[in-house]
Amino acid sequence: MKTAPIDSGYAWLRLATCLALTTVGGAGMFVVVVAMPAFQLDLGITRAGASVPYTMVMAGFGIGGIVAGRVVDRFGVVLPLAVSAVALGLSYAQAGLSESMLAFNLAHVQIGCFGCAIVFAPLIADISKWFTRRRGLAVAICACGNYVAGALWPPVMIDMMAESGWRETYITIGVVSAGIMLPLLLLLRRRPVGDNRIIGSGGSAGTPATLGLTPNGLLGLLCVAGLGCCMAMAMPQVHLVSLCGDRGYGAARGAEMLSLMLGCGIVSRLAFGFVSDRLGGLRTILISSAAQGIALLLFLPADTLTSLYLVSALFGLFQGGIVPCYALIVREFFPESEAASRLSQIILATLAGMALGGWTSGAIFDWTGSYTVAFVHGIGWNLVNLSVVLFLLSRARAAQRGEGVPDAA
Repeated sequence: MKTAPIDSGYAWLRLATCLALTTVGGAGMFVVVVAMPAFQLDLGITRAGASVPYTMVMAGFGIGGIVAGRVVDRFGVVLPLAVSAVALGLSYAQAGLSESMLAFNLAHVQIGCFGCAIVFAPLIADISKWFTRRRGLAVAICACGNYVAGALWPPVMIDMMAESGWRETYITIGVVSAGIMLPLLLLLRRRPVGDNRIIGSGGSAGTPATLGLTPNGLLGLLCVAGLGCCMAMAMPQVHLVSLCGDRGYGAARGAEMLSLMLGCGIVSRLAFGFVSDRLGGLRTILISSAAQGIALLLFLPADTLTSLYLVSALFGLFQGGIVPCYALIVREFFPESEAASRLSQIILATLAGMALGGWTSGAIFDWTGSYTVAFVHGIGWNLVNLSVVLFLLSRARAAQRGEGVPDAA
């Protein structure tokens, strides 16, 4: 298999291909959100029950990512992506043809596993190996794929469902996804010079011991941080369409707000990508997470259509820098040969946060009759994320000053 140097023209072509794959493969995160009011009515289930398929997508996303990360670290991305593209198309068809909630939920596990999982953490880890000078920006661009998906797919899905129904929409997305993904794989057959030959104990900023932690200790703390930020993030992303429907603005307005939110997230990720190349992963997460908490607070008084559009845009601008920074932290403190598998474990925690956050928000709505308590619940989890990041930053600063930190246990 041919190799190519890092920071080259091919590296940027590969980045564009990865962005396209993430955009197409990430559609499963949003079709369930947009279709939720329709299949809730069609299947006669509660709001919490209608939130379960999204939880299943996140479960498949996380569990599939662990397996995919290990396979990609060993064999590269092409073979896993080829298998996933075919399986993804079949999974969408299964969802569209399902007559029971069991089959419908199982199809969403498969959509998360064969679509979202393989095109996110493994591709982000892969693209991080192709850049040195602009690694933060490259990772941010690749991570924008699911936000590009969120900006482009919901309006298309709304039109498709209005014309042919939610079942036919699922089937069509499956055909389109497989048809686009398979040809793109021809552009990913190269590997970077020296791929998987760096087997050291750490990354560009040191090792976990630099922070006074074991590798698994640092990984565990990053997983807790990821869980916290995404428990908070899930509330508006999963329930914005339903919230607009409840307030009489309609699902179409909610889909527009979701697209606006995720479109602003693209801007956010690119901006935070430039910032992270200068400040590093931990400081960038701190800034973005604090801003996300402010946006969640602003949702509480927002009750007009204009204010909801505004706060949705702000939320997208504020929270986009969080998740890509976990890839940078992995490259800063773990060896390159472990990049995909370590990042996939952290992404599993973030997806658990999205899955649990989406379900608990629906359950809180069923319990209270409004989303107010659900937003407060999300703010609490955002504080968990900030606490972990501040702890790690304090240790990193102590190490930089030469003060030392407690030995790794």
